[in-house]
Amino acid sequence: MIKITILQNQNNEYIGIESSGHAGFARRGRDIVCSAVSVLIINTINGIEQYTEDAFSLETKENDSNFIKFRFTEDISSESKLLMNVMVLGLTEIQKDYGKSYITLNYKEV
Repeated sequence: MIKITILQNQNNEYIGIESSGHAGFARRGRDIVCSAVSVLIINTINGIEQYTEDAFSLETKENDSNFIKFRFTEDISSESKLLMNVMVLGLTEIQKDYGKSYITLNYKEV
């Protein structure tokens, strides 16, 4: 199962994400749930890096846990807010379509 924690500030703005695990929907290399989640998260981070000047920290571990931790380190732009909202929308839709046995979303105020 992929476990995702979406980090929010006191204004309910998304300021980061932590993700680990594998969906287990199909064997490795053919798991469309893992692929979809990975594309959403990685593309969002790449978009923030490419199209904004917002500062963030990023930690990844590509092993059995497939861990990624992304968090803004300063105030964020409206562009980053939009990209984060779109990512969370996509993750929510994947969870609705495939179920909580493959992906869980938790929200944490930090």
